[in-house]
Amino acid sequence: MNTTSVPAPDREHRPPRVVVIGAGIVGCSLADELTARGWTDVTVLEQGPLPAPGGSTSHAPGLVFQTGPSKTLTSFASYTVEKFGALEVDGLSCFNPVGGLELATTPERWAELHRKAGYAASWGIRAELVGPARCKEMWPLIDEHNVLGGLYTPDDGLARAVLACRAQIDRARARGARFLDRHTVSGVEQEEGRVTAVVTDRGTFPADHVVSAAGFWGPVIGRMAGVDIPLLPLAHQYATTEPLPELAGVNDPRTEASKPILRFQDRDLYFREHTDRIGIGSYAHRPLPVDAFTVPAYDDTPDIPSSYPFTEEDFAQSWRDCGWLLPALRDTAVAEGFNGVFSFTPDGMPVLGESRALRGFWLAEAVWVTHSAGVAKAVAEWMVDGRPSVDVHDCDLARFEDAQRSPAYVADRGAQQFVEVYDVLHPLQPMEHPRPLRVSPFYARQQELGAVFLEGGGWERPHWYEANAPLLAGVEVPGRDAWSARHWSPIAAAEAKATREKVALYDMTPLRRLEVTGPGALAFLQRMTSNNLAKKPGAVTYTLLLDAAGGIRSDLTVARLATDRFQVGANSPADLDWLLRHAPDDVHLRDITSGTCCIGVWGPLARDLVQPLTRDDFSHEGFGYFRAKETYIGHVPVTAMRLSYVGELGWELYTAADTGLRLWDTLWAAGQEHGVIAAGRSAFNSLRLEKGYRAWGHDMTTEHNPYEAGVGFAVRMDRGDFVGRAALEQLGSPASPSRKLTALLLDDPAAVVLGKEPVYVDGVPAGYVTSASYGYTLGRCVAYAWLPPLEAGAGVHVEYFGEKVPATVAEEPLFDPKMTRIRR
Repeated sequence: MNTTSVPAPDREHRPPRVVVIGAGIVGCSLADELTARGWTDVTVLEQGPLPAPGGSTSHAPGLVFQTGPSKTLTSFASYTVEKFGALEVDGLSCFNPVGGLELATTPERWAELHRKAGYAASWGIRAELVGPARCKEMWPLIDEHNVLGGLYTPDDGLARAVLACRAQIDRARARGARFLDRHTVSGVEQEEGRVTAVVTDRGTFPADHVVSAAGFWGPVIGRMAGVDIPLLPLAHQYATTEPLPELAGVNDPRTEASKPILRFQDRDLYFREHTDRIGIGSYAHRPLPVDAFTVPAYDDTPDIPSSYPFTEEDFAQSWRDCGWLLPALRDTAVAEGFNGVFSFTPDGMPVLGESRALRGFWLAEAVWVTHSAGVAKAVAEWMVDGRPSVDVHDCDLARFEDAQRSPAYVADRGAQQFVEVYDVLHPLQPMEHPRPLRVSPFYARQQELGAVFLEGGGWERPHWYEANAPLLAGVEVPGRDAWSARHWSPIAAAEAKATREKVALYDMTPLRRLEVTGPGALAFLQRMTSNNLAKKPGAVTYTLLLDAAGGIRSDLTVARLATDRFQVGANSPADLDWLLRHAPDDVHLRDITSGTCCIGVWGPLARDLVQPLTRDDFSHEGFGYFRAKETYIGHVPVTAMRLSYVGELGWELYTAADTGLRLWDTLWAAGQEHGVIAAGRSAFNSLRLEKGYRAWGHDMTTEHNPYEAGVGFAVRMDRGDFVGRAALEQLGSPASPSRKLTALLLDDPAAVVLGKEPVYVDGVPAGYVTSASYGYTLGRCVAYAWLPPLEAGAGVHVEYFGEKVPATVAEEPLFDPKMTRIRR
């Protein structure tokens, strides 16, 4: 993560000049966070009147639910609760901690609430599962006969967003910030790739940093700056009932609510009190996209710009569902309603960070009130300190592939995110449309073999092949519960067995590949990564991208193919973005993923398959582990790297996309006598976890340093300086971390977990699972978890849908600890 400094002479004489566009809850929170950190030259520009300028903040119902599958979003929401709970205006708190209650009316939702209680335990949120009687006690209006149970989160509640804006405006102003309403932004000026000013209808404001916190107007501001913002505004229905006799005199008009926020997710509904009325929000209707470029100005609307007329026909079924759950509503009616506009992205996450295309131009977009204070804190840390204190890789604006940035993709996926807000989603559940979007050159052959594709980064990824079903004969695979059996097949066990015993082809094309060339390439990569890359051409090195605090931004494999030419195996588009930000003029970087492809040829018979197809020596002596050669396989030019992420002998074979199909066919034909199969990601994940290979973004992030993550071997402190080195030197003894990424084996051979479950030590939540998969070779489910240091053999419990599953801490690596299978 990078923040670009203002030129040194300016920094010596004044603090950075920051212009924030938008005085909604995000802009106000950001001004408060920046000024608290000493950046006091902050101007917040708003087109509407303060403190309620007419954007999403002005109509937000204020629900703050902290718990979900994203640790990052939970962290953001928790800070929002903490911060707003400490703010007051005129003696009224900016947060009403009424709690939250999610109801289950179906067995599927009741199971989901058990899983969600696990998330709460993993992320440190108080939560408890309660029965129908307790739900009725908290919300007397519900028909408890329709309820199976609920998840009660006592620390959730209602943010008073406009009040929180007022409180933070006052604090930021006291530190020197300016808030200027009725200023409509018309342009963002720049010079030599850096932002210089914001132009409004009432003057121009010089700036070293500009932050777009414009909410659903983000794409409008982005276009002025020449920065793409993948965000879709959508309207969401909110209605308020007539006064209810049952609520008469119950609630203080100042605090409005005393009962928990109620969520009826089986019908895409939520409820909150407004003194003697009930407010109802619905996601059950058709997506209602809004063109941000046609939203009228504040003075040109009958209400506020973010409030559209209520479409009663879209609410009809929801109103019937309300009466089913809350019978008292059958005797009343909707008094008023509106369709309120707010933001969705293709993956449902915020869009944060500094644009590389326009330095000093920052985004804090697609942020709901729920996460507003936490996002503002993270962005302020990013700007002032150079990095957020929490990992934000899944919010980074650079995370999207080019294929995910088209207006059509953003519209399709943004609308689907609206539809899925309250759906029960499996962690492996792929999107349905648009597919297929990106396919490898082997796609046709994979279809012929009955590949079952899931999706990632727009790529079609085979997870298993139905053609391998006959290989299940004689393979014992424990049965699975309905949840873990989704998007899984026992065929994965047969593919893993074939890889261990014979040879398999894996499509590794979606893995990102970068080419780094130029006279300064080696010095640049040495500076940016943690290991020593100063090796002869033909060497491959596993290394890390660290940030200035020693956190793991990514892990890489770097092949030195010539003196000044390297091929880098990376993880996400953000890796390229990070490297491009720091590359000197004598270094050239380009993403070669789309123009190339890769087949992993792995298994004890891999050499028997490959060697007859090439004139080069593929023996262990002639082609050692972590070495690379440019050679030919049959008629196909390839870059061969002796790497294995499944713990078996083999190579990664790279070629151009136009010769990829020929490479597959050549290997397939030659492999028939060796029993070659095509194998999928499901088997791959099982095999890599048996070897203890980390997956960046799951097992380790910027919140972790290399030593506690178990990848300290990729750090060479006996060479020159590199990014993160100074921070690592301050760690003290790297051999004694306070937490460790720990290998667990579930005790029951039939038990499985999937990831993000809480881990209990001595009956207390002590960490959480990062990655998990059944280890078919070991006959146990393997789970990696962040835990306090524990001795091998120690017993723990992993909570899976409310059940405490016993597990044992294991020594690493679990499979082939002497690496004899890879190095033969």
